[in-house]
Amino acid sequence: MTLLEEKTLIDKIRNNDEKAFEKLFYHYYQSLCLFATQILTNNNLAEEMVQNFFVKFWEKRSELYITTSLKSYFLKSVKNQCLNHIKHEKIKLQHANKVISEAEKTDFSPYFIEVDLQKDIEKSIAALPEKRQEIFRLSREEGLKYREISEKLNISVKTVETQMRLAIQTLREKLSKYL
Repeated sequence: MTLLEEKTLIDKIRNNDEKAFEKLFYHYYQSLCLFATQILTNNNLAEEMVQNFFVKFWEKRSELYITTSLKSYFLKSVKNQCLNHIKHEKIKLQHANKVISEAEKTDFSPYFIEVDLQKDIEKSIAALPEKRQEIFRLSREEGLKYREISEKLNISVKTVETQMRLAIQTLREKLSKYL
């Protein structure tokens, strides 16, 4: 393709001529894919890079001012796109390695203990006698005062105090391994 033919095609592309774009695409696509494959060593990725290049080329067609031959411009653009992809992949790999390294250093056992503790607390509360469990939940989960519990359940405040003391004592015994 001569420089004059290239210039004519570029002018047509600037004016939204899709046929001119197709002509350039089909003329350079294969050779650009081969070139990108040499850089990336991956055919599919190379094709993706070349396709992305042509998409960007079309999107920026009105801004095109190419001073070299199209072949030089295309090769340089595809090369830069491939190198940018490689740099991006290296950064992703470094980040992944950092995350893995941090994860290997982190002791997750406290989190598992916390999950186990929560399960054991719930199991221990559920094992309390029904009335004691109800009093405990009203106090700890709903935040009611002993007087409010006694009024709600129609029992004495002293009974509420006794049941709470027994519930806490039982829970301490059952959950002693966490202390």
